Formats: sequence, C-alpha cells, structure tokens
Amino acid sequence: MALSHDVRSQPAEIRIEPMTPGDLPGVLAIERRSFPTPWSERAFVSELRDNLYADYIVARHGDRVVGYAGMWCILDEAHVTTIAVDPEFRGRGVGDRLLTALEQRALRYGCRRMTLEVRVSNHVAQRLYRRHGFRPCGIRRGYYVDNGEDAIVMWRDRLDPPGPVVTEEPGAEGARGAAAADGLEATDGVASSGVDSTSASAAGASGAAGGSEAP
Repeated sequence: MALSHDVRSQPAEIRIEPMTPGDLPGVLAIERRSFPTPWSERAFVSELRDNLYADYIVARHGDRVVGYAGMWCILDEAHVTTIAVDPEFRGRGVGDRLLTALEQRALRYGCRRMTLEVRVSNHVAQRLYRRHGFRPCGIRRGYYVDNGEDAIVMWRDRLDPPGPVVTEEPGAEGARGAAAADGLEATDGVASSGVDSTSASAAGASGAAGGSEAP
C-alpha cells in the first residue's frame, strides 16, 4: 500500500485529501490539460497500488477534483513527482495548498528535505517554489522529453515549518497560487503548462527518487 491514507485539510471551500482510484478520471482530465506528455491511467494506478514510497493527494471543490500532487518519500528525503491544478481553478491558491500539504505529510513520514525539477522556462513555478524555500542546485540537461528542455533541480533543506517561508516578490502574479503550475510549482496564475515539474515516471517509482518524464 502507498502512504496515501491519512490526511484531511481544514474545513474550507477547497479540501485536500488522499488520492484514491476513484479520483483518476478527474486527475487524468487535468493531467491531459496540463502536460504535453501526460501520464497514463496505468501509471497512476501503479503509483497508488504498487509504489510503497509514493504518496498522492487531491484538491476537491465539492465532489470535483480540481488539483493533485504527489511525491516519493525515501529515507529522510521527499521527491515531488507531480503537481497540477485544473485551469479553471488556477489563481486561487490551490497549488500553494497542495505543496504545503505535501510538505506537512513529508514531515510526518520522517522526511527533512524535499526536491523537485522544474522547466527552465517555467518562471511562475520557480517563484512559487522559491517562496516555499526551494533553491536551485543544479541542471538536468534535456530532462523533458517533449522538447528536450533542461530542468532546474531545486531543494528545500528544511521542511519545518511547512509552507511559504519567503516574502512574496512584488508582481509575482499573486502568488499564493495555483497553477497548473499550481502544481508543482504551482502558482497563481500560471496559465498554461501545468506543473512542469517533475512528472516522474511511475515505472521507476519503486526505485530511488529521480524520475523521468511521464510515461
């Protein structure tokens, strides 16, 4: 069993809850609208059912899935694998809440650090991550298979306390936000390319963190 089974958000219009197989139709609809190389249903099922290191959550508005995120927790490190928000709900802080929830859950699983990848061109997502204390530490050349774009590797070395840790920069697009980017990188207002972040391959998920572009 994966780790996704025990979290509830505070009462609000948007609720953060563990992802279940029943959420996949909504998750896949957002996935297809957010990524040039979307994950398959089989990939998500494998993450939920077979990957002991995986933890996936969704954001709900009523009965509707409006965002999701996931990570692998290995020893004391968490690797964000994906994060995306329904385009209709971007700019409402959904991505920020998903990322904060991942940080909270990672702490409970004993993780102290978190990492992710983000496209070099995805400046909105990078701003979101920086607000959460992530800092660029390297480049993965040609990481994204759809266009060969490089990925910036970012790390947050202290997850406690979870959530944003830096003052938002002026003009950072309202930043508490959502983004398909809302996803991984999530940020308010990111409008088109989802979370270009990690989109790690479920096929390699049971191994060490490090993923590749979506299967």
